[in-house]
Amino acid sequence: MARKGENEYFTLFVKMSEVALKTHKMLTEILTDFEPDKLSEQLERLHELESEGDRHTHELMKRVAKDFVTPIERDDIIALGRELDDITDNIEDILIKIYMYNIKSITPEAMDILKVVGQCCEKVNNLVVEFPNFRRSDSIMKDIVEINHLEELGDDLYIQAFRSLYTNGGDPLEVIAWSEVYRQLEKCCDTCEHAADVVECIIVKNT
Repeated sequence: MARKGENEYFTLFVKMSEVALKTHKMLTEILTDFEPDKLSEQLERLHELESEGDRHTHELMKRVAKDFVTPIERDDIIALGRELDDITDNIEDILIKIYMYNIKSITPEAMDILKVVGQCCEKVNNLVVEFPNFRRSDSIMKDIVEINHLEELGDDLYIQAFRSLYTNGGDPLEVIAWSEVYRQLEKCCDTCEHAADVVECIIVKNT
């Protein structure tokens, strides 16, 4: 699929998806042993990972701008790069919202959705690892379908979490805060699906 040197694009895709996985792992650890007083410091640590992802994105865009020949269309490289970067950004934004709304404890519903986000990130990573060999891969389309299923599961958990939030009542400020956090969690699943959709479109155009 790619000539010598062009595999750098696929290497960068993998690096970006690995940053998303690391960001999810760190966020899960933070929320599992949640200590509100440490949120400011933890945000800085999480932002360091997001900055690592940005560096890979910038490197990808610089390469697209200077290379005369690319292994797939430039617009497709840019589209996939942006979606992979957005996954990391959206995961970081979960903790930002928790900090902004001064949330003091984490709901089980949030952890359930976060677990699905992690499964989506793992499948996206599998996807981009296999991406250079898509013409011969037996797993890449299965991963795309699985990401779609996981996104639907995330939607279901999101709906259930919202219903629980609004049927159980409680402090209106907490309801507002968790509404925003749940939306952000669901957005992470959506972005993983968007990345998978971009890959699927690239495969269709190149086979």
